[in-house]
Amino acid sequence: MKSMRFLLGITVLASIVGSTVFAQDGETFRKTFDLVGPAEEGDLAGVDPTGATVTYWHQHSGAREERLNEMVAQFNEENPWDITVEASNQGGYGDIYQKVVAGLTTGELPTLVVAYQNQASAYQLGEGVVDMNMFVNDATWGLNEAEVADFIPAFFNQDIAEDGTRIGFPPNRSLEALYYNKTALAELGYDAPPTTWEEFGEMACAFTEAGWAGYTGGDQIGYSIRTDASNVAALTFALGGDVFDYEAGEYAYNNEETIAALTFMQELLNNGCANLIAENFADQNDFAAGKNLFYVGSTSGLPFVLSAIQEGSENPFDWGVAYLPYSEAPVVNIYGASVTILASEDITVEEQLAAWLFVRWFSEIDQQIAWAEASQYFPIRISATENLGNVFSQIPQYEEAWNLLLNGEGQFEPSLASYDVVRREVQNAFNAILVEGADVESTLEALDVTANQIKAEFDPLAPAEEE
Repeated sequence: MKSMRFLLGITVLASIVGSTVFAQDGETFRKTFDLVGPAEEGDLAGVDPTGATVTYWHQHSGAREERLNEMVAQFNEENPWDITVEASNQGGYGDIYQKVVAGLTTGELPTLVVAYQNQASAYQLGEGVVDMNMFVNDATWGLNEAEVADFIPAFFNQDIAEDGTRIGFPPNRSLEALYYNKTALAELGYDAPPTTWEEFGEMACAFTEAGWAGYTGGDQIGYSIRTDASNVAALTFALGGDVFDYEAGEYAYNNEETIAALTFMQELLNNGCANLIAENFADQNDFAAGKNLFYVGSTSGLPFVLSAIQEGSENPFDWGVAYLPYSEAPVVNIYGASVTILASEDITVEEQLAAWLFVRWFSEIDQQIAWAEASQYFPIRISATENLGNVFSQIPQYEEAWNLLLNGEGQFEPSLASYDVVRREVQNAFNAILVEGADVESTLEALDVTANQIKAEFDPLAPAEEE
């Protein structure tokens, strides 16, 4: 089964980029604002973005939304084409997905929207996505070779669909990591986090049995299991497998690695060394309170864990992030929503180009560092390493996580349009295994049948038509 695994290649490319990008007395990239236009040739010949308005739907809230609004205001003030970006929070990822799917029928769409790859694939099926290669590769408005070389390759290529079209562009990324309580591990006699699942189970059970001095609640437990599809994928990737067979073009959950991972979790639960999370973020909160030894989650949660430990824990403890236990080599589940430029009769090519110019500006090193400092997402540029000192000092675990990215292999979840629906079936299957004690192999076999039927019949417009 062919796996979509990528060597991140950051260390190798850094020296190349360092000599190419940082020439001319430390100047970084040629700025978006130095570009001229309209282009005289190519697909965008004669297209003038001057005066265009870009509507941008996103999911950011709180401090992240405040900083994003500041950056949007900066772009609006400084760009020489009088482009106006109007950014607005439209709810969570699911809310935005439903609004865009409805808009594929009504035509009421934003110019630019946050979207995971599988969501953008659904919009593409509904003929609502612009191939961003038109902008990325344009001789006038696109990226030069030095800029392309500075993108983390796995991040840059993640939004390229099977047919070669680019259905999105990354503003940032995160990965799935193992959070662990260093203080508690030391008290239990361990000097490092687990690198195998056997070690993970041993430590989780030891913590459950003995607890630790920093938590007095009496109901401590080693690990709270999250049953969503991203966790299933991350567990499978760590053991060297994949949940999709790219050669056969079908979902393949009934594989050796997924069976082993879910069997281990079932046994850990049955042994009383783990429980199921009661609600969203309960595992994160219990870890921060010192109730759990381990927490598996996105690195985008680093600032929330830090704040909760400092402010909510009875005795703030030392903690770190590490790879999920693996079989041969460390593999990280890389994910993060991109931004997609949409297409409809009401969106002009001038507005689409204006949206790209904002995306391109946001991807430059100054904006990437500013956004990393505000959001604690990973920047998409290799050269950001030398400019992340503020983030490293604010959250030392962010530097640990960044190094996981530098030194590991990256793998992606399926980017198929059907994956949004399949994810729910994956979670149902995992819950059946853990809650009902269902047989792992036969449950995953049935999941494959259901998932591939969904894939074969998926129509993103069907929900809108049925309402």
